[in-house]
Amino acid sequence: MLPKRFDQTRPFLVLGVILLVWLLLPLVVKTLTRATFFAIQAPLTVADSYVQDLQTFWSNRLHSKDELLKAGKDLSGLIAHYEFSVQQNKELEAEILRLENLLKLPSMPAFRYEPARVARRDFSGWWQRLTIRKGENHGIPVGAPVVFAGGVVGRIVEVHRYTAVVDLITSPTFRLAATVSGDNKPISYQGGLNTSFKSPRGTVEFVPLDIFATPAAPKRLVTSGLGGIFPPGLAIGEITNLEPSTDGLFKTGEVALDERLISLTEVTVLVPLNPEEL
Repeated sequence: MLPKRFDQTRPFLVLGVILLVWLLLPLVVKTLTRATFFAIQAPLTVADSYVQDLQTFWSNRLHSKDELLKAGKDLSGLIAHYEFSVQQNKELEAEILRLENLLKLPSMPAFRYEPARVARRDFSGWWQRLTIRKGENHGIPVGAPVVFAGGVVGRIVEVHRYTAVVDLITSPTFRLAATVSGDNKPISYQGGLNTSFKSPRGTVEFVPLDIFATPAAPKRLVTSGLGGIFPPGLAIGEITNLEPSTDGLFKTGEVALDERLISLTEVTVLVPLNPEEL
């Protein structure tokens, strides 16, 4: 009877011993083991991403010539619009530089833009992350902001030789100093508990009492520039409702984020020209 009971509990004993050994291992050994595992896994993730790109390429070859011609015309119009936007951007940059010199203001953080392809998505109840196909080989540092056409995507939290991990703005571990567009009072933004099949959302805290927002009249939330990581004015989302906090001194509320965050294929990393800014 005793040997049979021991056979039933032996797997749990082995598991307990393994967990105990892992807890007693030095932090250096754990970090090295995790980095080695990621280095082994990363080529498979990147290879799978390239295979998906190849599948998309061949599926696009099945479109008719009329569809391709129409897509080409639409693309030409979009390129013309972007060329005009680039000219406007250069003029605005020159005006900002003139005002900085005139008012003797410190220069705004300077970045170079590094586009990157999304290789994998890792969504769970505890974190929401992306793996991109660029890392140390393109000079991407930990802490660099990640953006897309709709605003903030997240922040680089891990960098490896050929890949990097992005902590998404939807993740509960993500925090950011923000402001309501047109207002300079700081607000604290944090990601929420998001699921794979629902619209992405976040939360705000320490909202001043004189700010109001409803689903019919939302308030646009942007980066404040405080902290020196994200430049000011980048779109975060829209505050859809606000309620008084428990202490009655501020308000808390929900933020509706861009729906495209759950299906991104391309992002841009803002790599600071001065690494000390991170």
